[in-house]
Amino acid sequence: MRGHAMAAATNEQFRTWTHATGRKLVLVSGDITVEGVDAIVNAAGSHMQHGGGVAAAIANRGGPVIRAESKKFAPVAAGTCVITSAGDLPARWVIHTVGPRWGEGDEDAKLASAIKCALVMADEYGVESISFPAVSTGIFAFPLERAAGIILDTIRKYLDKEDESSVREIRLCLFDRQTLLAFDGKLSELLEG
Repeated sequence: MRGHAMAAATNEQFRTWTHATGRKLVLVSGDITVEGVDAIVNAAGSHMQHGGGVAAAIANRGGPVIRAESKKFAPVAAGTCVITSAGDLPARWVIHTVGPRWGEGDEDAKLASAIKCALVMADEYGVESISFPAVSTGIFAFPLERAAGIILDTIRKYLDKEDESSVREIRLCLFDRQTLLAFDGKLSELLEG
């Protein structure tokens, strides 16, 4: 496993929460394409074209192999995911999860399903460290605070139920301060509630 649980120097850990099982959830400020984890999660579109946002950044930095491998799976329904190699990225795998576009209907359930799908896929591949972006909050326009609550709640529920999970560290790599603070606020609410 490449760089297990080690982030590149450009990313900064903002907050760490340790679950009762010893697994960690870490809020990170920075660029997901430099995360030195076993798998990074791509906020993909259903056509697997990776033409904008975090998907384009991952595909561009990882090289043509990511686009070539992921095109074979298209179309991928919202709430589901697929896995490819990571090309030139420091991660070993890219899990392409398709979150919902705001306004398409049943967005909350689809976002929760997309996050859970990535965690289940990580377990299937023996992933110990994984890094997520703020799925669906960019060009898919899912309201940030609402998405943060759903993503964090889905991760917490997964950690509560999956005692045999291979995943030891879940990172949320957040690109800008507004997103980081939204996730930090929702994490505080979750832990206090």
